[in-house]
Amino acid sequence: MLLPVADGIWRLPGLVPWMINVYLVRTDGGDVLIDAGTRWATGRYLRALRGRKLAMVALTHAHPDHQGAAHEVCTRFGVPLACHQGDVDVMEGRVPMGHSRPVRFFAKLWAGPPHPVSVRWSGGETFGEWRVVAAPGHTPGHVAFHRERDGVVIVGDVIRNAALRTGMGTLSESPHFFSVDPLQNRRSMRRVLELSPRLMLFGHGPPSRDLTAAERLVRSLGV
Repeated sequence: MLLPVADGIWRLPGLVPWMINVYLVRTDGGDVLIDAGTRWATGRYLRALRGRKLAMVALTHAHPDHQGAAHEVCTRFGVPLACHQGDVDVMEGRVPMGHSRPVRFFAKLWAGPPHPVSVRWSGGETFGEWRVVAAPGHTPGHVAFHRERDGVVIVGDVIRNAALRTGMGTLSESPHFFSVDPLQNRRSMRRVLELSPRLMLFGHGPPSRDLTAAERLVRSLGV
């Protein structure tokens, strides 16, 4: 069952609501799956997508909780996989996933198989109403997706609406041990806020319209 989030945007079901978010967005050319969770969610996602006209799978970044079902979904639906060129080598299996011990640990548990990347972004490209915004730091090729007409930004893991200590609903930066360059990720947090989002959709945590709280967080980090 797809869960409506905003106009033409749905969230795929998860075992724990909002913990690992996967979105489906409508475009004139068909639906685009934004991220692909862990490999253990593959069957659930395939059931949720049954009967949809899927056009592409697009990754915010190639971490194990975002690319897990990508290979199987792309193969079953015969659609291309897209990500930023900075994450292509990881997604295609030429470079091991994970720059740190925690990421490598979760890669063993959650990551899906490598898959060829047919659409390689550098930032500024569009699909449907969405623009690709380069937002590196969490991974070298992390991106966000911006829909200008209503200010929706799918931010991936640049910002989380979840915290290790306080749980869901707390805006925070990703823990440093998950980011290849935490300082660069902080600059990408500022880049996201420069888009003046009216609705932020996160890789982890529920949606937020609280731009003031996001500005306060980013200022507290010195960017």
